[in-house]
Amino acid sequence: MPDTEANQAEYPQQKQQKPGCGFPIARILVVFSLSVGSVVELLIGPYKGKMTGENTMFRTIHDQFSKGDVALVDRLFAGWFDIALRLQLGIETVARKHQNRVADFRTGKKLGKDDHIITIPKPDRPGWMTKEVYRSLPDELTLRQVRVRVTQRGFRTKEVIVDTTLLDDLEITKNDLSNLYRQRWMAELNLRSIKNILQMDHLRCKTPERVRKEFHMHMLAYNLIRKVMAIAAKEAGVAPYQISFKGALQTLNNFLLSMNKQTDIEQWCRALINAIGTHRVADRPDRYEPRVRKRRPKPYPLMTKPRNDYKKSIQ
Repeated sequence: MPDTEANQAEYPQQKQQKPGCGFPIARILVVFSLSVGSVVELLIGPYKGKMTGENTMFRTIHDQFSKGDVALVDRLFAGWFDIALRLQLGIETVARKHQNRVADFRTGKKLGKDDHIITIPKPDRPGWMTKEVYRSLPDELTLRQVRVRVTQRGFRTKEVIVDTTLLDDLEITKNDLSNLYRQRWMAELNLRSIKNILQMDHLRCKTPERVRKEFHMHMLAYNLIRKVMAIAAKEAGVAPYQISFKGALQTLNNFLLSMNKQTDIEQWCRALINAIGTHRVADRPDRYEPRVRKRRPKPYPLMTKPRNDYKKSIQ
């Protein structure tokens, strides 16, 4: 966001940057609906500092979930206490195995090939947790582990181990868990739509209050577009993620130009929904691309001192 004193005070730049050389940064956490892609919960806070991490932010909105909800998350949110706290509220978890957790499929209750149930004892109390909350958690956590082997070309990861609190292998098979965790990538695509297509990677307001208003207006616009996409997908008989977000936004902007004309609103809405339903995302399951960049960065050095110091040296 703009480098103003007010923004720096509430959303300070990174500590390793000298004053006047960086920008205020906010950490944003959003929870998406997997079926529609809309934002159902959101938070904004400082990027650095004590208790400002994504895990801490996510714990503050656990109570906004309903019993029986499933949190589909990456390994950052797969710690023992994070899973246990959600399970205490009736929230199930499907996550990639935490990097500090050992997976040995020769142990536990075997459910099938690369599929077993294990129990993990409660670790020592972390500094951020109160003694009361620690005592309320069970002495051990029962998890189901599933190993998924990735054979498709272009994928960096060749093996993924998924941890979940969904233990019934008859109701939810290993293949179900594999397909479900692969859909977690939809969150990354949704974030790309917000940051790149809606241009929210750089906020423009000069005071923290207006920055937060700008953030919430972006989320409101995003959800309204997602709602139109969901209606169009239902009419077209496809899933919402098969409709292009960029195509829907461009179509909506073009149709808004005709709102000034004397048109029948019902016909206008019907034409809009039909037009958005034609913008399908191409199905390219075997597509893979090299992880390189073609666009060259500008050959200018990084700013290492305040702008006024550079101006004095030029004089």
